[in-house]
Amino acid sequence: MARPEAPPSTTTTNDSNHLPFFDHTTPINMELRDLKPKPKAHTKINPSLGELLKRVEDSQTNTPNHQILELGSVPQSYPFVLSFHNLTYSVKVRRKLTLPFTRSAENDPSGGGDIEVSLSRNHNTKILLNGISGEAREGEIMGVLGASGSGKSTLIDALADRISKESLKGLVSLNGEVLESRLLKVISAYVMQDDLLFPMLTVEETLMFSAEFRLPRSLSKSKKRARVQALIDQLGLRNAAKTVIGDEGHRGVSGGERRRVSIGIDIIHDPIVLFLDEPTSGLDSTSAFMVVKVLKRIAQSGSIVVMSIHQPSYRILSLLDRLIFLSHGQTVYSGSPANVPLFFAEFGHPIPENENRTEFALDLIRELEETPGGTKSLVEFNDSWQATKTNDNLSITTRPKLSLKDAISASISRGKLVSGAPKDPNNTTGSFPTFANPFWMEMVVISNRSVTNSRRMPELFGIRLGAVLVTGIILATMFWKLDNSPKGVQERLGFFAFAMSTTFYTCAEAIPVFLQERYIFMRETAYNAYRRSSYVLAHSLISIPSLVFLSLTFAATTFWAVGLAGGLSGFFFFFFTIFAAFWAGSSFVTFLSGVVTHVMLGYTVVVAILAYFLLFSGFFISRDRIPPYWLWFHYISLVKYPYEAVLQNEFDDPIKCFVRGVQLFDQSPLGAVPVSLKGELLKSMSKTLGMNITGSTCVTTGTDILTQQGITDISKWNCLWITIAWGFFFRILFYFTLLLGSKNKRPGTAVGAHGLSVQVWARSRPAGYRNVQGARP
Repeated sequence: MARPEAPPSTTTTNDSNHLPFFDHTTPINMELRDLKPKPKAHTKINPSLGELLKRVEDSQTNTPNHQILELGSVPQSYPFVLSFHNLTYSVKVRRKLTLPFTRSAENDPSGGGDIEVSLSRNHNTKILLNGISGEAREGEIMGVLGASGSGKSTLIDALADRISKESLKGLVSLNGEVLESRLLKVISAYVMQDDLLFPMLTVEETLMFSAEFRLPRSLSKSKKRARVQALIDQLGLRNAAKTVIGDEGHRGVSGGERRRVSIGIDIIHDPIVLFLDEPTSGLDSTSAFMVVKVLKRIAQSGSIVVMSIHQPSYRILSLLDRLIFLSHGQTVYSGSPANVPLFFAEFGHPIPENENRTEFALDLIRELEETPGGTKSLVEFNDSWQATKTNDNLSITTRPKLSLKDAISASISRGKLVSGAPKDPNNTTGSFPTFANPFWMEMVVISNRSVTNSRRMPELFGIRLGAVLVTGIILATMFWKLDNSPKGVQERLGFFAFAMSTTFYTCAEAIPVFLQERYIFMRETAYNAYRRSSYVLAHSLISIPSLVFLSLTFAATTFWAVGLAGGLSGFFFFFFTIFAAFWAGSSFVTFLSGVVTHVMLGYTVVVAILAYFLLFSGFFISRDRIPPYWLWFHYISLVKYPYEAVLQNEFDDPIKCFVRGVQLFDQSPLGAVPVSLKGELLKSMSKTLGMNITGSTCVTTGTDILTQQGITDISKWNCLWITIAWGFFFRILFYFTLLLGSKNKRPGTAVGAHGLSVQVWARSRPAGYRNVQGARP
């Protein structure tokens, strides 16, 4: 009986002075530096992690671009062993319900009528993982294979801590020590199946921004750039380095290059453990082989690579070191690819010589799944077969392993895990920082990236500016030089109501902005690339200049043309009110984009809510006339406060007159009678009221108009501050939405009200997409 193949050595065969992480065949300018040879494995080494990182940084001093450093040879043993034992994960899914319906009398012998259908509260439990065990070692690629729905992606998520601890049963350990989520995020990376990239950034810019996030501030800009350049060469992306990623509307890199960029942004900090969810999906055979070849070099650099793969070619299979075949969440084979023919031969289904062994295995598993007994016989055979191999594997599995702390220390001494240095250099317990960079540094990088994206797509801001400018021109020409007559008062009220509501509606164009970045944000924050608070603050700050420009454009277009009051001071207050309205509107739309996950649904919700805000703003019906049970909506209306602010800015003048003597009749049926008759009517009114009212007597001042509109409780400056405060309030809500609604983990078994089970979404999007349902881990 053949013995399983020993894992390949992690040292390189071409040149011992190369760090195995990089591709030795790439023609780049190399300058090698010899360090003192490392002591043998039995020699006791106890430097702190901080000292080891310092040693790495010292060796990188004055390092030119493209330089590959030898920081110590990779040990012959495998210091890192990722073990998982008896992993079990199940979810409760809702049964298909039958809706009530009506039978016709001719088909129903009982005379027809409604059939009463009761709602069943029973649910089915679907087992996604059922007692999966195995291990992955440093220097190796472990491939997880199986048909669609077999549990490949679920197993990857379980190992990567993307499943709620309360739902996942079993044990995952590294070097025999249970992994904490915080430590795993530092030493690992997860590459999603979808290529979530900014389309208008080049390959080099994408990797550079990732380096700014994941590499610590202690590394200089030149060192980070050198790391990016070396990674570009290692990924085989040199020819595409200056090419934008591209999307449906912009031509960019190829599919295989996109996939390698996706891998590169997650390995920029050289993680110890790398998880990948079907990295070859959607690629041609050559591109898929190149991707796996890159992963092989990453594994040989001293990393554990665990990937799910649907159906590898013969060339890809030659690069894999360990396989796990799954069927309905159960292991049907686990071991070396070389032992696959022997395994199925002993099972009674030998693999023909000229046939791809993985294709044969997957076809056989599929055939067994369709039989009444399923793959139970194959699962049982695998258990017995693995038991017979225990003695053969003993020499490998019992190989002395370093403790987790010592293994991480050794990795840092070789230049890996640059962002994983402990905060306290004298602390050898591995007190790793949660984030590689301080708060303000994250904000700077996020802002730079957003500005770069915006600069590459000027049409987005241009369309918004055009909408504001066209609206301002239309309003300016429609309400040109309004007078101070009663009709002019009504026209001013209409202008302000339309202007304020339009300000909010133009903010709806910002809905797709975060929705386009949603999954990129979730991928980056899942492994602590930056803080959520940094993202919220950075996007709030970079939105201010554009809002200022839009506000100034609208105010300058309309204020003087309409003939609004207040002079220069009135103009500036009008400008600040428009800006506050833009700020509150954009914050509100940003908050909704964090809650709603679909663009069209987002537009529908925004338009509906803004219509309600306008209805209760006080323009259509004054506050005194609003029913008491709707009064609360009046006070939460975003349109109310800027609308009242600009009204007070316009009419808050006890001297300025808007209705005089004969103008009393302008808004009544008597407005068409001769002026002489209006004079006689005023005399009669004067005698009745006991006061003299002439044709030039001021009847209604600006203060009277405010009183008629019910705008007396809040001053204009308070209205301005409240509008700005609404903007901050929605930004805070947006932060909590990201904090609670974008956790990149699969939810646990969720049961809804009255015992009805809640359906769990299928895996067609990144794991964090499911949490939008509200099922928190």
